[in-house]
Amino acid sequence: MPLTTDAEIAALLKDVRTIGLVGASPKADRPSWRVMRVLLDHGYQVIPVNPGLAGQEIHGQKVVARLADIAEPIDMVDIFRNSEAAGETVDEAIAAGARAVWMQLGVINEGAAARAEAAGLKVVMNHCPAIEIPRLGLAPVG
Repeated sequence: MPLTTDAEIAALLKDVRTIGLVGASPKADRPSWRVMRVLLDHGYQVIPVNPGLAGQEIHGQKVVARLADIAEPIDMVDIFRNSEAAGETVDEAIAAGARAVWMQLGVINEGAAARAEAAGLKVVMNHCPAIEIPRLGLAPVG
């Protein structure tokens, strides 16, 4: 079952340090840009993932093309893609050895969630960490 309670979501956010943010955008009007800023400000290491922007920087962080290009262990993959496309990203997260996948507001893919859980990953769907962190009163990580 995807994580749904405040306690489950808070525990995940307290445990996470390194986040691969898939669908990262350099445009300030995009939700992924704003959420990445909040996560960085909260002390997380955020690695932006966007094949069209690989090698560039967003918020001072080098963009990689794929999750597989992240050299260090990934605690969580934050997915800014539509529900259908999220399935492919979840499969990439599993292959990359991520410990959790987080599907953003409006992103729900039950099949992908089941695959992730079967592979031992924690799953959050239809939530935003930039909303949950202040709502739950979480202190900065690190």
